[in-house]
Amino acid sequence: MVHVLSSRTLLQPTDPERSRTFYGEQLGLAVYREFGTGPERGTVYFLGGGFLELSGRSEAPRSPAVRLWLQVADVAAAHEELRARGVEIVRPPVREPWGLIEMWIADPDGTPIVLVEVPADHPLRYRAGI
Repeated sequence: MVHVLSSRTLLQPTDPERSRTFYGEQLGLAVYREFGTGPERGTVYFLGGGFLELSGRSEAPRSPAVRLWLQVADVAAAHEELRARGVEIVRPPVREPWGLIEMWIADPDGTPIVLVEVPADHPLRYRAGI
């Protein structure tokens, strides 16, 4: 069995500085560490139980197979905060048929980001009789 100690999602943005501004200033992710020098230097952000690393540069457009799923305590509050910071909201918060509250945004390269709130009465948080 593989014993995973930590995890990290790596993105190679088309414009690293624009992406650092988005993730660091607009989303407000805290920096875990930085490395290298110059415009393509690496920046690693805390991302809940893992990390998000921006490093290098990509000339190709994003892969439609990559998405970020970020659980937050209060999607409505995140919606207001992100709108105030100028983040384009792809879809405002909606309670999905499966009971989660989801809001969709995208990073500057179009990588979909789903902000998710798990309501207190959702089976992911509480299961009667257990």
